[in-house]
Amino acid sequence: MLTFTLSGLSKIAALPQMKVAWIATTGPQAEAALARLEVIADTFLSLNAPVQWATPALLGQRASLQQQLQARVLENLHDLDRLLARQTTYRRLEVEGGWYAIVRVPVTQSDEDLAIALLREKSVLVHPGHFFDFPRDGYLVLSLITPEEEFKEGVQRILA
Repeated sequence: MLTFTLSGLSKIAALPQMKVAWIATTGPQAEAALARLEVIADTFLSLNAPVQWATPALLGQRASLQQQLQARVLENLHDLDRLLARQTTYRRLEVEGGWYAIVRVPVTQSDEDLAIALLREKSVLVHPGHFFDFPRDGYLVLSLITPEEEFKEGVQRILA
């Protein structure tokens, strides 16, 4: 099976503004697929010079950044679980990877309307579940890379 593996600075070094990414191909006809991807990348996805020059240094710093990010994600996940344990209305879905937590919420309105209401009324920014292709309402997506105190305060406001 032809397989594409994607990565980049946005994920491994927590630098979403640095548009440096790569694709590894494996499987049958991997060379042909890679050649076609190279044409597309060269035509439409050129790498700017400042980022190109900075890439070696940014890659060199990734281990430190990854440790800091992992510590923050784990702390926020623990805080979320502690706060959710105090009530029975909301529950967290199992985290399989990444830096988001998905919270199942009662369906009283669309996820989008709920996200807008939380922003307007409680100054809390969350993503509605449909941004992540949930087929129905009742899901909010929380970023676990938010600074710890802000994350905890935001969750408390959601639950209040």
